[in-house]
Amino acid sequence: MEHGHLAVSTRTRWYDGLTPMHWRVLRASFLGWIFDGYEALALVVVLRPMLHSVLSPEQAASPTIYAGLVIGITLLGWGVGGLVGGILADYVGRKRMMLWSVFLYAVFSGLTAFSSTFWTLCALRFLTGLAMGSEWSTGIALLSETWPEQARAKGAGFLQSGFGWGTLTAVLVWYALSSTQPLGAETWRLMFVLGAIPALFVLYIRRGVNESEKWQRAVREKRWSATNAEPAAGATADSGKRPFTLAQLFTEREALRRTLILLALSVVTTVGWWAISSWLPSYTVAIAKAQGLPDALSWGSKVSITYTVGAIVAYMLAGFIIDAIGRRAFLSLSFVGSLVTTVITYKLVNNVEAMMLVAPINGFFTLGCAYVWMAIYPCELFNSSVRSTAISVVFNAARLIAWVFPIIAGSMIKSFGGVSQAALALGSVYLLGIVLPWFLPETRGEGMPD
Repeated sequence: MEHGHLAVSTRTRWYDGLTPMHWRVLRASFLGWIFDGYEALALVVVLRPMLHSVLSPEQAASPTIYAGLVIGITLLGWGVGGLVGGILADYVGRKRMMLWSVFLYAVFSGLTAFSSTFWTLCALRFLTGLAMGSEWSTGIALLSETWPEQARAKGAGFLQSGFGWGTLTAVLVWYALSSTQPLGAETWRLMFVLGAIPALFVLYIRRGVNESEKWQRAVREKRWSATNAEPAAGATADSGKRPFTLAQLFTEREALRRTLILLALSVVTTVGWWAISSWLPSYTVAIAKAQGLPDALSWGSKVSITYTVGAIVAYMLAGFIIDAIGRRAFLSLSFVGSLVTTVITYKLVNNVEAMMLVAPINGFFTLGCAYVWMAIYPCELFNSSVRSTAISVVFNAARLIAWVFPIIAGSMIKSFGGVSQAALALGSVYLLGIVLPWFLPETRGEGMPD
């Protein structure tokens, strides 16, 4: 197996050696992730008018319950779809799974526009999440297995930034639609129609993307072990029998150790981000009202935009930083920054002017750095025959926990005694993230394992 320390390159530019095929892989995966980001935020920005259209009079008496349900069900579908799609990509290929993911996502997103009842809406949101869940893991696996070592982390960071650009696109599109109201109270439906149209374009782009040769070679040569540390459980050199990839992560000892640590870090990221970002707009609006500012509600949108801009900056820079200081140091420092900025945001800031300065720094750490590592580091810890399964488990398993948060948000805030207290309490999970990375192997400067 090829897995060793690479000689220091004499190239001075990180993008030397990248071919048109490399850029097509990035462009295709990047656009797919933009549409996923758009889809994720579209649901949030149209939530109020959408529920007004689909809730019955009896249901409309408890709007917060149904708002939490539809968001939670979408996250659940996203998590399940990501796990299933990631596993399938290790059996049928990265490219094929991406094509199906984008196609089905486009179909179900478009059908969401025709929802007439709340439960129809929930069913379509679950199916949309199910379809788009595997978009990320298959795109990341394909890019990591095709890009050269000196550029791979940078490319993964650029790919990850697509989600931030997608959320910004959703904000801008909804601003334009809500200002003009072409369909009156039903204008929200256009958000999902528009979300489906560009996703279909990715199908054309991906016709020019090749399948991962690294994955094909691993399957052809029957390299079934999850890591290079030990042979695959349940497989022998004579039979070449392929174990179930998901089971391998929990039966091979070194794979299990890595998987559990990465899962814990993913939970840290997801719980911390959910507590910080989902409550930040309403917390900012409350500060604006306390200051007696006119149009206090607008500050919620403003702070969301600056928060996302901070994350995009982190995505674009992360590949360069992580290659300079190493994977473990980057992770640990990311959670240090997340913890510090969370304390500043929810304990020290008491006016919207200060919040607008702090929010992008918070977003840089809690959404940017705290997520981008999942696009770079786990790929380097698992072999090609289980790589898509491993990174989809790391990325999506936390969502199977996080999907309940929107449903119980109100109770949590009440239990902790307010938004700031709840955010600080949940943000303390970053302490765990500061320590755990040091129990994983450092992979900077090493080639991708086969």
